[in-house]
Amino acid sequence: MIGALFAGFATNPWARTALRYGAIVLAVLLFLLSLRRSGERAGRLAERLETTEKANDVHRQMLEAAARRPRSRHDLAERLRDGRF
Repeated sequence: MIGALFAGFATNPWARTALRYGAIVLAVLLFLLSLRRSGERAGRLAERLETTEKANDVHRQMLEAAARRPRSRHDLAERLRDGRF
């Protein structure tokens, strides 16, 4: 029953043209939605990368500061006397 209805519908040239354009519109719409979604995903990944880079930069600064710290109380006193702290 449905096959016969569809076969009759598909033989009409106007209906075939409408189906063709409908399929094209659907394909373009799905492509645009997919493109938008992948753009959002790329934006989130870029934001995550930026956050990670900031955290790594802060960590590196902390390690550099720790490398420059006075090793003992005597070194600290010497720095304070010399005005290098």
